[in-house]
Amino acid sequence: MTKGQMEAQISEAVSTFEINYMGRGPKQIKTTILQDLIIIRLKGFLSQVEQKLAESGQGVELLKQIRTSLFESASEYFKQTIKEVIDVEIVSLHSDVSTRTGEKIVIITLDRNLEKSFSK
Repeated sequence: MTKGQMEAQISEAVSTFEINYMGRGPKQIKTTILQDLIIIRLKGFLSQVEQKLAESGQGVELLKQIRTSLFESASEYFKQTIKEVIDVEIVSLHSDVSTRTGEKIVIITLDRNLEKSFSK
């Protein structure tokens, strides 16, 4: 498998996770493997209700708390979903949501340099 193919498979797995666990998938998703990191950027994943909620400061905080809590409660399922694609141990998982841009960033730290496993 090439690096691009693996990145595409990770994107597909994350999109499926978002649909099945969070209720809706992103409009766009881009995955990048960089040494021992996997960086996933999701655009357009907030629902219309969440976008409306994010119009106030209190709503932003509430939305971030809910999204963080949901993601953390599903972290083991998320890790397993990714591990099925990459077959590498996951060290840590980080996520943040921008209510201003409607983006979510997920960073996965691995126990080795995954990028080295692809031929140039």
